[in-house]
Amino acid sequence: MSNTQALYDDFKAKMQKITDVRMATAVLGWDQETYLPEKGAGFRGQQITTLSSIAHELSTEKALGDLLRELHQRHDLDAVPKRNVDLALEDYEKHLKYPAPFVAALSQATNASYHAWIKARKANDYQLFAPELANMISLKKQEADLLGYTGHPYNALLDEYEKGATVAMLDTIFGEVKTALTPLLQQIAGRPQVDKSVLFKTYPRDKQWAFGMDLLAAMGYDLEAGRQDLSEHPFTTSFSPEDVRVTTRVDENDFGNMTWSCIHEGGHALYEQGLPASQYGLPCGEAASLGIHESQSRLWENNIGRSQAFWEHHYPLLQALFPENLQDVPLTAFYHAINQVQPSLVRTEADELTYHSHVMIRYEIEKALLEGSLDTKDLSAVWNQHYQQFLGVKVPDDVQGVLQDIHWSHGSFGYFPTYSLGSFYAAQFMAAAQQQVPGLDAGIRAGNYTGLLQWLRREIHAHGRFYTSNELCKKVTGAELQFSYFLDYAKAKYGEIYKF
Repeated sequence: MSNTQALYDDFKAKMQKITDVRMATAVLGWDQETYLPEKGAGFRGQQITTLSSIAHELSTEKALGDLLRELHQRHDLDAVPKRNVDLALEDYEKHLKYPAPFVAALSQATNASYHAWIKARKANDYQLFAPELANMISLKKQEADLLGYTGHPYNALLDEYEKGATVAMLDTIFGEVKTALTPLLQQIAGRPQVDKSVLFKTYPRDKQWAFGMDLLAAMGYDLEAGRQDLSEHPFTTSFSPEDVRVTTRVDENDFGNMTWSCIHEGGHALYEQGLPASQYGLPCGEAASLGIHESQSRLWENNIGRSQAFWEHHYPLLQALFPENLQDVPLTAFYHAINQVQPSLVRTEADELTYHSHVMIRYEIEKALLEGSLDTKDLSAVWNQHYQQFLGVKVPDDVQGVLQDIHWSHGSFGYFPTYSLGSFYAAQFMAAAQQQVPGLDAGIRAGNYTGLLQWLRREIHAHGRFYTSNELCKKVTGAELQFSYFLDYAKAKYGEIYKF
C-alpha cells in the first residue's frame, strides 16, 4: 500500500467517524419528530447537543487539518479521492473561520430570535420580533465578513447552501421571474378559473395512506432501505443510502396534502438512496447542494406528479379507491384541479407558478437587509407592498405575512433561493431526460419510472458533491441553468389548462 493510500484511508476513517456521530444525532432528531414521548424532550435536547458538540470537535481537530493539508499536496490521487480531499479541506478551513465567541453569540441570538418569533406570532405583531431580527442581521453581516466574499455580502451566505451561486446569477433569474413569469400569471388570472373542489371532499385516512405508500413504491423508493411515518411537517432524513426515511401528514378533507408531500419527499429520498454508498462520510457521498436536492423533489412532485401522463395510470386506481368522490370526475377535470393557479398569502400553500413570486420577494428582502438598504423596523410594510405588487393580494396581518416562515429566526439567510432554483433545475433536467431516455413518456403513462430513475441515478445522484450545481447542470443538459426551460414548461402546460 502506498503512503498516499494509507493517508487517504486514515482520512476516510476520520470522516466516517464524524459522519457516524452526525447520523446518530439525526436518528435522535427523526425520533424527536415522530415517536418521542412528551416527557423525553428535555433529555433529548441534551443528547443532541452533546453529540453535535462531539461532531464539531472531531471535524475541527488539528490532526484532521494536518492530514488534509498533507493529502492536498499529493499528486497521486485519482479524481474522486482528490475531490473528496479538496472539498473536505475547504469545509475544514471554513469551520476554523468561526471564532468561539462568535459561535456562542450566534447560538444565543438564534435561541432568542426563535422565541421572539414565536411570541410575535402569538401576538400577531411583527414589531416584537424586529429587534431580535436586527441583531441576527448584524451577526449575519459579521459571518459574511468572517467567511469572506467577492461582490455582495449575500454571496458568502448563499454559498453555504448553493455553492457557486451568486447575487449576479440570482438577480438575472429572479429578474426573469418578474419580467416573464409575472405576465404569465396575469394572463392566467384573466382566464376562467378551474375548479378544485373535488380535492376537498372526505378521503379516509387509511385509504390515503395506502395510496401514498403505493405511489412511493411505484416511484422506486426502496422500502427495505427506508420507511414512511407521520409528522407535523413532512421531511426526509438520511442516515446512509441504505436508511433513508420520509414522513408525511394526512388531512381527510384535503387529498392533495398527503399525496404531493409523499411524492415530494419521495423525490428527496430517491436522491439520498442513489448517492454512492462507497463514499459514505465523504463529500462525494453527499448531495450536490440544496438546489439540486430540491430539483429532485420538484421534478417528481410537479414535472411528473402533476402531469396528465402520470395520472393516466394512477387515476383509475384512485377512482377505484374513492368511487364516491371520483367516479363521475373525468381525468381532465382532476388534472386541471391539481394544477390550479391562484395567488395566495402563504408560500407553503402556493401552486408551482406563484410559488416563485413568494421566493423572489424573500430574496429581494434578504439582499436588502444584508446590504443595509432596508431596516428591520420597516420590513412588515415592505413585505406587504411586495405582495400587493407581485401577487396582487392584500396581507391582512403579520402572521399571514412577514411572520409566516421560521427561516429568519434560525438565521437561515441564503436558503430561500434554493427552493426556486430547484424547480428551475428540475425543468431543465426533465427536458434533457425527455431527449435522452428512450420511451420516457410512454413509461410514465404506464406507471413505469425505471428509465427515468436509472437516468437520474447515473446523471445526477452518482456524482454526490463532485460538481457544483451549475457544473452538474451543464454536464447533464449541455448548459448552465437557464430560466427559459421552466418558462417554456409553464407556458405549454398552463396554456393548455387555461386555454390561451
